[in-house]
Amino acid sequence: MFKRSWIILLSLLLTAFSAAALETPNSRQARKIFDQAYQQVFGSQGATLHYAVNIIGIYKTEGTIWYKGTKSCFVESRYSAWSDGHTYYRADSKKKTVEIHNANSDKRDQYMSKFKFDPDDFTYHIASVDEGLEITLHAKPGVKGIKHVKAILDRHTRAPKSLKIKLAFFWTTVRITHFRSGLTDDSVFIFPRSRFVGYRIIDKRPD
Repeated sequence: MFKRSWIILLSLLLTAFSAAALETPNSRQARKIFDQAYQQVFGSQGATLHYAVNIIGIYKTEGTIWYKGTKSCFVESRYSAWSDGHTYYRADSKKKTVEIHNANSDKRDQYMSKFKFDPDDFTYHIASVDEGLEITLHAKPGVKGIKHVKAILDRHTRAPKSLKIKLAFFWTTVRITHFRSGLTDDSVFIFPRSRFVGYRIIDKRPD
């Protein structure tokens, strides 16, 4: 029993030492600056931005998105969605349908659920580039989903300018413009039912 306890203690010490070895002045600065940018987007004050997504040249889309706490809304040419934190509505203007999901359901958008992100799942590095500050994130061993991220931030405001995200074997590029942190009107998160009269309603919430 005594020997086993020492083995466990040694394992914990080695794990702590390995984690500390990954911490450098650069990585600490990178994480601090990344957290500042992340808070501007996902903080309780809310944010809005325009995005242009390119998935290895196969799929492209662009639109505007709003965030505030558990609420969100995005509008593209074909798809648009609203979440008030409880109910999620996703409209398809081509199929003339509106799907209804619980706000926290992964089934509401199975593709986007693959891009779930936890800042603690990554190691960080910062470098100065022509476009601003480049924060590089590498997934820690065993982390599923996103493997690498390269985020370009404004050198002075820390506002996001672009992202490159590696999921499995492919890269997704996101160009960001018209970023603004802070929202005062929450009506943007309310589903505008009157705009979708005649659409087929598909309720996918559990009974």
